[in-house]
Amino acid sequence: MSKSQLKALTKPTGGRLKAARKKKKYELAGLPAHTKIADHKVASHRKRGGSNVIRLLAENTANVYDPKTKKISKVKIKNVVANPANRHFVRRNILTKGAEIETDAGKARITSRPGKDGVVNAIIIK
Repeated sequence: MSKSQLKALTKPTGGRLKAARKKKKYELAGLPAHTKIADHKVASHRKRGGSNVIRLLAENTANVYDPKTKKISKVKIKNVVANPANRHFVRRNILTKGAEIETDAGKARITSRPGKDGVVNAIIIK
């Protein structure tokens, strides 16, 4: 922990501070979508204030940008090669931002957040 984080947890005398209360139901974070490689499947999720967000539950195509030709093409996703978010996501083929995927156009890194944005955008890597 950094000093600024510790400062909030301690009194001027050095004693520890306890939380005043637990989180309310509306303050809790939502569950992760865990987007898998399968036929396109989305779910609509209501947020606080009445707005909706599209959660991508499964997808088998990606919008891939090629920096050499400067073109975007829709290609089929084969599998997940690496995932810095969680190493176990690789064997489960879960798509998250930053995950490296094998596509028909070659290896690509996901730049969008599939569980939040509802789309898989990627850029070809060498």
